[in-house]
Amino acid sequence: MEKNSSTYDNLSVNSSRQNSRPLIIRVGKRLRGAMNKISTSQSMIPTQPLISSEFFPWSTKLIENWEIIAAEARSIIRHREAVPPLKDISPDHARIAGDGNWRSFFLIGYGYELPENCARAPRTAELVREIPDLNSAFFSILEPGAVIPRHRGVSRGLVTSHLGLIVPAEHQKCTMLVEDTAVHWQAGQWLFFDDSYVHEVHNDTEDRRVILLIQTKRPMRLLGRMANDLMLWGIRRSPFVQDARRNLDRWEEAFKKAERNEAA
Repeated sequence: MEKNSSTYDNLSVNSSRQNSRPLIIRVGKRLRGAMNKISTSQSMIPTQPLISSEFFPWSTKLIENWEIIAAEARSIIRHREAVPPLKDISPDHARIAGDGNWRSFFLIGYGYELPENCARAPRTAELVREIPDLNSAFFSILEPGAVIPRHRGVSRGLVTSHLGLIVPAEHQKCTMLVEDTAVHWQAGQWLFFDDSYVHEVHNDTEDRRVILLIQTKRPMRLLGRMANDLMLWGIRRSPFVQDARRNLDRWEEAFKKAERNEAA
């Protein structure tokens, strides 16, 4: 992806069923800059690319339970082929997840809970439900050799965090570059960052990387919270999210089949 592109820049406009997408692209591009300025001015935490976990007290409880979360993640990836590649969940992410080596097992996405998936990782689901201002929570699975090209997230009104669960032995070769800073995952540790800054990921190892990815609303003053809530209300109802929900419903049958085969 080009250095200064955004998630909105990659929205698909090829499907005749999705004629509304060009309008969403134009509106999204125009609003993103304005919304990011509001989020910056209203933020109650630093607006730098990397953020300390100290601003998110809820993160401590998940660290205390990270081994349980990792065990539930391992039970999920027993059925790896039934966990959808991100490109099959969201056509809007096809550019950055086009090789199929980035898979996502959603528990909650943009406030919508997936009850069947939560039942498959019950303790993780219980823990993430307690997170204040939660937007999304899912297991992010990156295969050996996978690359996620440079891109930006949707909004500075959200903060992204990664809890390391299954980390390659050569963890220094599994890297996320946020702006000009390289970071690496470690089991049982958090990475908090603002994904409205450009970032990319390279797994240059022979091992799989699994994290719990959490996205929460940025702590902001009243004006920022109101603007952010309005933006997220629109995104939740857009094809960007609603198409992904339908695609996840279709993948649910694949996971049930994998479970039945294992039981047999």
